[in-house]
Amino acid sequence: MAVDKFPVEASHIMMFARSVADGNQIYYDEDYAATTEPGRIIAPPTFAQASAQFDPDYFLRPKIGQPWFGSGKEPTGIKRGSSGGGGGGGSGISGGLHAEQHFEYHRHIGPGDVLTATVKPGKTWEKQGKRSGKLLFAETITEYRDQNGELVITARGVGVRTERPVDQ
Repeated sequence: MAVDKFPVEASHIMMFARSVADGNQIYYDEDYAATTEPGRIIAPPTFAQASAQFDPDYFLRPKIGQPWFGSGKEPTGIKRGSSGGGGGGGSGISGGLHAEQHFEYHRHIGPGDVLTATVKPGKTWEKQGKRSGKLLFAETITEYRDQNGELVITARGVGVRTERPVDQ
């Protein structure tokens, strides 16, 4: 995911908090937020993930006139062998699973911030599974920066896929 411009608005923060059933007033009540340590409305911890909707190429974002993950007669709307899927937890491993997500917060984000997200490949490694054969892991590092270029969040996602053992 690469996002050139993700404007953070108070309504975005409030709706995200509601969608994850977090009723903390710091996410929507200016008067309450002013009495807290940050002193203003801030975004919930995983809010930066919402920036994916500002990436026109994000594979889970519906595209007009194209099949998308979750639509159509098939369970996913995307037929086997077609492109457009993912599932490697942002790692680019197709057919994989999202295994881990870690966030390092450098400061709170809040209304008025305009974030950009850049993605870098991280480590890759393998492990031998007991029944699944080889497990292939790939890490993706996403850096979120504000309008001044200041690093505000570093997110690290890990995707995993299996490599079936060779038939004997």
